[in-house]
Amino acid sequence: MTPEGLILGAIAVPLGGAALIAAAHRMPDLREGVTLVAAAALFLLVASLAPEVLAGGRPGVHVAEVMPGIALAFRVEPLGMLFALVASGLWIVNSLYSIGYMRGNNEQHQTRYYVCFAAALASTMGIAFAGNLFTLFLFYEALTLVTYPLVTHHGTEEARRAGRLYLALLVGSSIVFLLIAIVWTWQVAGTIDFVRGGILSGKVSNTTMGILLALYVFGIGKAAVMPVHRWLPAAMVAPVPVSALLHAVAVVKAGAFAVVKVVVYVFGVETISGMTSVDWLPFVAGFTIIAASIVALRSDNLKRRLAYSTVSQLSYIVLAAALLTPLSIIGAALHIATHALGKITLFFAAGAIYTAAHKTEVSQLAGIGRRMPWTMGAFAIGSLSMIGLPPAAGFVSKWYILSGAMATGQWGAVAVLVAGTLLSAGYLLPIVYRAFFLSPAASHGHHEEHGEAPLTMVIAVSVSALGTVALFFFPEALLALSRQLAGVG
Repeated sequence: MTPEGLILGAIAVPLGGAALIAAAHRMPDLREGVTLVAAAALFLLVASLAPEVLAGGRPGVHVAEVMPGIALAFRVEPLGMLFALVASGLWIVNSLYSIGYMRGNNEQHQTRYYVCFAAALASTMGIAFAGNLFTLFLFYEALTLVTYPLVTHHGTEEARRAGRLYLALLVGSSIVFLLIAIVWTWQVAGTIDFVRGGILSGKVSNTTMGILLALYVFGIGKAAVMPVHRWLPAAMVAPVPVSALLHAVAVVKAGAFAVVKVVVYVFGVETISGMTSVDWLPFVAGFTIIAASIVALRSDNLKRRLAYSTVSQLSYIVLAAALLTPLSIIGAALHIATHALGKITLFFAAGAIYTAAHKTEVSQLAGIGRRMPWTMGAFAIGSLSMIGLPPAAGFVSKWYILSGAMATGQWGAVAVLVAGTLLSAGYLLPIVYRAFFLSPAASHGHHEEHGEAPLTMVIAVSVSALGTVALFFFPEALLALSRQLAGVG
């Protein structure tokens, strides 16, 4: 298959999968089989593009010209390749997990769930392979709309309220800020294509550059930079596999990806380096890292703690992009992948705990590691990755971010990274300690007898945990893509 066919196929396969899933709604085994086949097919299509991109190729396809100068077009560059590999690979694992979770908890509307999940992956591929800001915006909005039914899946008043907040913040921020930024960019640059080195050099003043950057950063609400973050913890009312989609596979990663892509391909790292009008971004990202970590530290509800952990960890990516050094850009790209693997592991574990033991609070988890050793062992690995400790993949990305900050003497960023690491340890390691080293009587005096969650869930959480360790030892492919993005490889 030609590269152009692979690109279009990566969008068509999940859409076709969604249609077949809907058609198989009366046959659950077939429906879930279609989901797994579609996920595997998508990953194979995406992986088939990787050798050409690693070799320096930039395959693309022009689909249609909407109006003069604005086209629906796709182009695969290193950052998009990395994002697509991560999202498509994790769809396989999440689909396997979803089978156990949705059946184990007797969830309603399972067909709708799988259909929307597949449509979300199609939107994600469109974002990853977008060749210009118009295409990115189109699929960015589509991702918001197709994930709304997932957020409101349970149909309760709380779910509907969360859904309204989800739409209001994500659609509102993209219309009020992001769309204005795109139109303004088109007006001053004469193009909205993604170009190596940026398209704004010499086109706008220092002040205008800072204003445009603010419109992009706060307009990309999926990046959850404070104060545009409240949709994320609110959306935790959704089923756990949806939380995994929001936090690891697609939604927040689409936001972090878009911020890095705009910095590299619209502004240009060299263009804005030294510009005083963009100096505010490291402070905003640093504040988000620390403030969200403190909220996580004080949260007893496990999903809420993990949600605010995501808010914090996403801003590591934003901070890395804001440091504007080759090493930090490498770290930003790698952290998209390492955070995805680590965080999906943590959410898988949280869902397994809920399914097997019906526990939702950290204070209820004393001794649970003795009954769920596979689940809590995986949780421990995911925690190490979030903290940034070996042998978990998060160490690799955080090392590059820290090295980028230290190499240029940005000691405020170094302090934030150190403080964020300590806070991450503070809200994650006590969970591991409580699970393995406290007896059930230490917290509640009664602990229901139970074992692990359904087998497919245990397999999924084990695979994601192993992937987190494997990426620590074998980061070469993703590191090569990240180095290409930063212009150093």
